[in-house]
Amino acid sequence: MGENGAEDRLRGHPAFAAAGKSWLLNHIRFTLHAMGRVISFEDRALAQLRARVAAAEEANQDLIAFARGHSGAVASIHAAVLAAVEAEGFDHLIHIVTQEWPQILGLDAVALALHVGDTGVRADASGLQFVDPRIIERAVGGFEGVVLRSADRGHPLFGPACELIRAEALVRLEGEAPLPSGLLALGQRSAQGFETRHGSELLMFLGRILSRSIGRWLVP
Repeated sequence: MGENGAEDRLRGHPAFAAAGKSWLLNHIRFTLHAMGRVISFEDRALAQLRARVAAAEEANQDLIAFARGHSGAVASIHAAVLAAVEAEGFDHLIHIVTQEWPQILGLDAVALALHVGDTGVRADASGLQFVDPRIIERAVGGFEGVVLRSADRGHPLFGPACELIRAEALVRLEGEAPLPSGLLALGQRSAQGFETRHGSELLMFLGRILSRSIGRWLVP
């Protein structure tokens, strides 16, 4: 009898048939168990992927909102600079800064304080007045560049409007003698503060332009 005939007879034996069925059932159980684990893994991976996509979309929306806000701020600063450059004299420049800049920059109050030697002046929408230069010196003595902060009450150099200011930006104006030095104060009623890092860079640029514009009209 050949090997094939013996094998066929062995397969027909009840014991072999029972063993084969057992092996088949075990194989099916193992396969189903493995598939269950694969499906579970895929579910978890899909959930993680969805979470990452949602987080990416949220971050993207935040980035778009920031970009729009930053773009708007840049456009406002550029418009303010162009207005200052087009001033026809020192008095006209003061008018632009204190009365046109609030609208251009979307602010509630803008004040300018300058001192040179023993003379100090401050200007806002109500006009120009002399002040003790030591007040201005103290105001700019505690910081470099720009300060952005919330406030229960605005800086005194805002004048009567200081009671309404809840967020302010103070920009130091540097001038080499005989030009004046001073402070540009920007305020808003809303408690929401200015955007810090990029806001500082833009306002420092605005301050430098203003200092040069002042020098343009004060130096013969």
